[in-house]
Amino acid sequence: MSLHPETLALHAGWRADPATGAVAPPIYQTTSYQFASTEQAASRFALQELGNIYTRITNPTNDILEQRLTALEGGAAALVVASGQAASAMAIQNLARAGDNIVSSTDLYGGTWNLFANTLKDQGIEVRFVDPTDPQAFARATDARTRAYYAETLPNPKLAVFPIAEVAAIGRPLGIPLIMDNTAAPLLVRPFEHGAAIVVASMTKYIAGHGTSIGGIIIDGGNFDWQAQPERQPLLNTPDASYHGAVWSEAAKPLGPIAYILRARVILLRDLGPALSPFNAFQILQGVETLPLRMPRHCANARAVADWLQTRSEINRVIHPSTQTGVARERADKYLTRGQGGLLGFELAGGQAAGKRFIDALKLFYHVANIGDARSLAIHPASTTHSQLSSEDRLATGVSDGYVRLSIGLEHIDDIIADLAQALDAAGQG
Repeated sequence: MSLHPETLALHAGWRADPATGAVAPPIYQTTSYQFASTEQAASRFALQELGNIYTRITNPTNDILEQRLTALEGGAAALVVASGQAASAMAIQNLARAGDNIVSSTDLYGGTWNLFANTLKDQGIEVRFVDPTDPQAFARATDARTRAYYAETLPNPKLAVFPIAEVAAIGRPLGIPLIMDNTAAPLLVRPFEHGAAIVVASMTKYIAGHGTSIGGIIIDGGNFDWQAQPERQPLLNTPDASYHGAVWSEAAKPLGPIAYILRARVILLRDLGPALSPFNAFQILQGVETLPLRMPRHCANARAVADWLQTRSEINRVIHPSTQTGVARERADKYLTRGQGGLLGFELAGGQAAGKRFIDALKLFYHVANIGDARSLAIHPASTTHSQLSSEDRLATGVSDGYVRLSIGLEHIDDIIADLAQALDAAGQG
C-alpha cells in the first residue's frame, strides 16, 4: 500500500511492541544486547544478518526513526547520528579520504562551510566551492579524485534553491553522487525524486521541531550504482582492511542497495562514535509525527511575513523564494511545489547597527542559534553563525553585515507581525 506523508509520519517503521502491545515506540535505553547463541553473534559481526550488537552502532529506538525518515524521503536505508554536523562530515568521509576532493555549492550554512573549508582540509580532503547559479561549474571543478557533489536544497541563509536535477545529471555519468542537505525543506522537496543519491539533514530543526533534541541523519537513496565506475569510488569498491577485507559494494548485496549506508554505520559510526541517544531519537520521533502538519503553517506564516516586510520602508531587500526573480525564481517554482519554507531574511537600510537594534527589541521572537523551531526565532548571522568566515566567504554564502535571518514559527500571524513591527520601529530610532 502506498501511503501519504501524513500517514507515514505516524506509522512507518513501527506498529506495536510484540511483547507488551505498546503503541508508542519504547526508549531502548541500553548499551548492549543478549545474543541467542555464539552462532548468532558471529553472524551479526560478520554482517551475515542484520541485528543489534551495541548501541553505538544500532539501537531499536533509533531504528524506528531511521525507517520513518527513510520512508518520508523515499530512500532505501538511513543512519541517525548525534548531530547534523556529524551527518555532514560522515557523508563526505564515507566517500573521500586524504588526497580526494568534493565539489560543494557556496550556498551553505556557516558551520558546514567551516567544516569543509578548515576541518576537512586539515584531514586532507579538499572542498572546492563553486557558484550553483551555473550548474556546469561543478563539471569544471571535477577531476579524477572528485568523489561527490554537495549542496543544500534551500540554503540557509541565502534561500536560493539549488538546481538538484541539473547537477545530479552532471555527476551520475561520471560516477559522482550528489549529496543534498535537506534540513530546511523536509517534505517540501524530496531530493531523490530529482536524482540526488544521498540526503543528509539536521533533525534538530524542522524534523524534531521543538528545540529540545539535537540529531542528524544520513539517508541512502539506494538509487546510485557504486560499481558503475569503481575507480571513482574506491572506498566502496576495494577491500577494507578495517573490516576483514570487505568490499562494500559486494558485501551489501544480500542486504539490499545499501552499500553506502552500511559502510557509514559499521566503519565510521563504529570507529568515530557519534551515536544518537535513544532518548533523543524518541523525542525526535514525537516531532516527526506532526511534521506534515507543521510545515504548511511554517510556509504560510513565512510567506505572509515576506509580503508584509516588503511594505516597510526601512528594509532594502527581503530574501525569500517568493521575492526572487529570473533563474532563482524558476528553480523555486520548479522544486518548491509543496511550500516555500519557513525561513526568510532581510537587510535593513541602517546596516549592522540597525540590525542589532532590531534583534535586541524583539519580544516574541527568540534570539537563538537555531531554525525550524515551533517558536519564531531571529539572529544576526554575520556576528554569530557565520562569524568564523572571512568577509568574502560570508558574502559568498549570502550574509551581508546587515542581514537578519528569521525562522518563522507557528504563532498567530498577527502576533508575529506585531512583534516585527515594534522591533522595526525601535531599530529606526537609533
